[in-house]
Amino acid sequence: MHNFGLVVIGAHSGVWLASLFEEYKEKNILLVEPVPYNIQQLKDNTSKYQNIQIETSAISKKTGVQKFYFVKPDSIKNLGKHWASGIGSFDKQHILNHKNKRFKVEQSDIDEIEIKYLTFKDLVSKHSIASIDMLQIDVEGAEFEILNSIDFNKILIKKIIFEFKHFDGTFMDGPNLKLIKEKLIHFNYSIKEIDKENILAEKK
Repeated sequence: MHNFGLVVIGAHSGVWLASLFEEYKEKNILLVEPVPYNIQQLKDNTSKYQNIQIETSAISKKTGVQKFYFVKPDSIKNLGKHWASGIGSFDKQHILNHKNKRFKVEQSDIDEIEIKYLTFKDLVSKHSIASIDMLQIDVEGAEFEILNSIDFNKILIKKIIFEFKHFDGTFMDGPNLKLIKEKLIHFNYSIKEIDKENILAEKK
């Protein structure tokens, strides 16, 4: 079993993680990213690091092979929103729910693939994870399922940063977020909103 400095579920291209790669360069790092074009960029952006592993499965509440949806590369350019490469989801409607006057995404802009889904428990077992200094989760609405599935009695995670803006549906938070906050507090985490989209949970 190994101690990991950083585990990121939803690593995207890795561009916004550069400072964390440096912070944890002396420790094991695991990056989870299922979108094909993001995986290639992630490999390119982390090639100089020997301590980084990349997992190309998606993380969910159950193991299996399921469809995964993401915005097509050409559509990202045509829609004019670089962040569209980061809204991959197991739910096609979640992507379509981002549609507005400035982001006119349509069904034809979305691609789908069948990929392997792992549970968080599977991920821990596959990569022999004993403990995590920092767990970061940004998975477009699947944060609740992942956090709710973690058995905090069996793994030590010192800090967790997770996006909460889609906890109870696209751009919605409610009972699910309340449940996870209560769970984290029960396991002796302090809870702090660090911006309008993300929460930091830190082990006391």
